[in-house]
Amino acid sequence: MKDTFDDENPRKAWMSLLAKAPAGRVGDLLDQHGARPDFTWLRAPEIGSTMVRGRAGATGAPFNLGEMTVTRCALTLKSGEVGHAYIQGRRKADVEAAALVDALMQTGAAADIQAAVLAPLATEAPARKSTRAQKAAATKVDFFTMVRGDD
Repeated sequence: MKDTFDDENPRKAWMSLLAKAPAGRVGDLLDQHGARPDFTWLRAPEIGSTMVRGRAGATGAPFNLGEMTVTRCALTLKSGEVGHAYIQGRRKADVEAAALVDALMQTGAAADIQAAVLAPLATEAPARKSTRAQKAAATKVDFFTMVRGDD
């Protein structure tokens, strides 16, 4: 999966940030911004699973890698904007906060939400990615540096 932003589809970029945010972070940022608006559930948070697909060598034929737990919801603000969210794992509070941000980004408050919620998430993302890459690199085994014992 690419971690690039599509300039022609800003919603895709903010939905990606919300889905990849650490547990509780979107809700914390949203609460720091101010009171949450009233909304009505279109689909209350529900936990399920989805099939994850992969490609051998990133270019081969697709195959089913396995299932992943996801939480999803949809809501509508009193002003009519609809927000959707899908989050990896079993995090109902996080999916609610993400759907609220999605809906608010479609209102006149989009610039404020961008500055208060999405900008901090975008700033923190490279550090999280780097930490994860360092943990993965620490487990790498380089078989070509091992000495065989045959003299």
